[in-house]
Amino acid sequence: MPLRIENHLCYFTLDDNGQEQSLPATRVTVLTDTEKSMSYVELAAERIYITEAEADALTVAGAHDGRQHVKAEEPGSLI
Repeated sequence: MPLRIENHLCYFTLDDNGQEQSLPATRVTVLTDTEKSMSYVELAAERIYITEAEADALTVAGAHDGRQHVKAEEPGSLI
């Protein structure tokens, strides 16, 4: 899991060494990568992909919800 939330403060794991960067939830925006149909946040000029459960937890903690709800246009699609 690339993030944890404690007292409206979000901690994002930036690398394999476990280095974290923290931000208040109110300074975080959850976005959608429409090509991958995944949510992410931008931090330190990088996209950090997160699960929908993590995206929901961020918005509950105070993050801005900038997600686009992706809808299937092809028959038989899973989304």
